[in-house]
Amino acid sequence: MAPGWRIDERARVAAIAEHDIESLRDDAALRRITDFAAALCDVPIGLVSIVETERQTFLSRTGLDVSETPRESSFCAHAMLEDDIMVIPDATQDPRFADNPLVIDGIGIRFYAGVPLVRDDGIPLGSLCVIDTVPREGLTALQRQGLLVLSEDVLRRLDDSRSSAASRAAIGDSEGRFRTLADTMPQMVWSTLPDGFHDYYNARWYEFTGVPAGSTDGEGWAGMFHPEDQERAWAVWQHSLDTGEPYQIEYRLRRYDGQYRWTLGRALPIYDENGAIVRWFGTCTDIHEGKLAREEREVVAQELSHRIKNIFAVISGLIGFSARSHPGFADVADDLRARVIALGRAHDFVRPHSATSRPAADQTSLQGLLAELFEPYQSRTAPRITVSGDDVAIDDRSATPLALLFHELATNATKYGALYHDAGTVRVHSRRVGDRIVIDWHERGGPTVAQPTKTGFGSQLIELSAVRQLAGTVVQRWDSAGLEVEITLPETSLSRG
Repeated sequence: MAPGWRIDERARVAAIAEHDIESLRDDAALRRITDFAAALCDVPIGLVSIVETERQTFLSRTGLDVSETPRESSFCAHAMLEDDIMVIPDATQDPRFADNPLVIDGIGIRFYAGVPLVRDDGIPLGSLCVIDTVPREGLTALQRQGLLVLSEDVLRRLDDSRSSAASRAAIGDSEGRFRTLADTMPQMVWSTLPDGFHDYYNARWYEFTGVPAGSTDGEGWAGMFHPEDQERAWAVWQHSLDTGEPYQIEYRLRRYDGQYRWTLGRALPIYDENGAIVRWFGTCTDIHEGKLAREEREVVAQELSHRIKNIFAVISGLIGFSARSHPGFADVADDLRARVIALGRAHDFVRPHSATSRPAADQTSLQGLLAELFEPYQSRTAPRITVSGDDVAIDDRSATPLALLFHELATNATKYGALYHDAGTVRVHSRRVGDRIVIDWHERGGPTVAQPTKTGFGSQLIELSAVRQLAGTVVQRWDSAGLEVEITLPETSLSRG
């Protein structure tokens, strides 16, 4: 029916009265439909709504506590008059619904998709709809097809509600359609009871595994995993069952020909109105080729990074060799070699690693990088440089200027400042101030320091690293108790994330 089409409201109300609405509230067959509709569209709410004179009644509801709302706030009252599925990507941007109480308060509807429920005699009853509280672009072709198939099952259930015998037939037919829909999906689909007992697999599962139907029900599924993955998969699955958190894991699944292929397993819980899990719906997706390609790229990246690390060692060696040939340049060579070594340590910290070579600290951690850089300056008995405060994410782009900056400060402290004496200490403290990171460098226990009368290369290097490369500022205070430096950096300059 075209939008704007006017229905005979009295005939529509009479048609609704022909159905036993109360007996269909929380109907098991309808509940399976809304559970699957929500899982199919990856949304938290699925409803079968009947639009009455002054209210809309939810015969089945997944992910929603209320059983009815006033008709004037009903989205389904609009959807039931459409010729096709009514899709609203963002209700706040739709003038028809922007001021709707279910958008502003209540449910907080953003995305809505409703299939008209229209009887064979042309009278609209309501809608089968799915709802999300965040905007979405729309529905995939498979989701549209699935909702249309499920809406036919809803109508059949409504029509057959006038006869108990016909009702029993409708339940069987609804389950058959559910299985038909699941069997046409390209992924392996499965479901479990709340305790994790597997009671359903679609045809794709049996095609992939080649096992007899029913042989992987219950706990039999775990035997299909690679022996090295079984314990880990059990642990992740048990955690999801205990907490209700979504299930996601990569494991090797045995195919019908005996080959173990990498598979992505996912599952989401379906809740009732009391917040209890009533089912788990899950999928298995073959990711074998993609997984191998990622591993190959990782090996190449590790090899390339390892060669870069060797280049730093070669450059350091060449500087030392040149210094021995020109003794007059020994001091300059030592400074240059130290800076190259600092860059090498920074690169080694953020580079791709294998499981055995990976640093103990998080490779995206500012404090982890500083601890790595300061290691050569620490005492065996007590830490001389302490790092505290808010940790911040870094990446390979910011690691190099950070290494140069703090290596220069630590070197100067060793030559002229707090680290010149054994009892001297340096405290490095980082803190967030809005969208900027402030790093304080405080030296104590060293000789009395005074502001230099001229700017040396070290000061220029600090300026280059903090200001030009990281878009920050550096303020130095030459206190008699020790040098204090305040470095302020935009957080966006430290990490692409």
